Amino acid sequence: MSVIQFTSVNYPESDGKPMGETDTHIKQTMRLRQLLERFFAGQRVYVSGNLLVFYEQGNPKKFFVPDVFVVKGIKPGDRRFYKLWVERRPPSVILEVTSRKTKKQDTVVKPELYRRLGVSEYFLFDPTQDYLDPPLQGYRLMGEHYAALALAGEGWMESEQLGLRLRLEGEDLALYRVDTGERLLTAEEALQVEAEARRAAEAEVARLREELRRHAQKP
Repeated sequence: MSVIQFTSVNYPESDGKPMGETDTHIKQTMRLRQLLERFFAGQRVYVSGNLLVFYEQGNPKKFFVPDVFVVKGIKPGDRRFYKLWVERRPPSVILEVTSRKTKKQDTVVKPELYRRLGVSEYFLFDPTQDYLDPPLQGYRLMGEHYAALALAGEGWMESEQLGLRLRLEGEDLALYRVDTGERLLTAEEALQVEAEARRAAEAEVARLREELRRHAQKP
């Protein structure tokens, strides 16, 4: 009688590489993830980034690490890594913050892999505008191939999967809702806007009180 031996496969939780090349790239990656997490809060949408995505069962060497990615139609929540054969869904959208070290991977290697895996949309963003020309690029899967997206309007590019418009604003990649035109804000940015609005309202109240006082003093 033969004995069947089962061997377990160890899937690492890190590739041992730093998260980003510069503070700018790290900041932009974290900011994009926060914006998308807030936008999709309460929905069956998983948002992550800098997480190992394994795409071949039994082979822990077959993985990629997107800067930011969104998977529609699955439960959100913390994961140690992402296994395509377990989740049964490839990322719907991947956003890469391109740097000097990642340019070749972002523009040559990853697009081919993402195409084969069925990633619907793929965006590249160069916050320093040193490595990509143009610094914002987008691709949509059309059949078996990616089609480049053209800039429209005032320099924006639309993601059908996200329901958002993407536009470069300085070093930031700004995200706007297609349905309302509202600009997405991080929690910190939202607090700043609220504080500014409150200060403006208080200043207006003070101005009106002063105006009333002056009118009251007139003979």
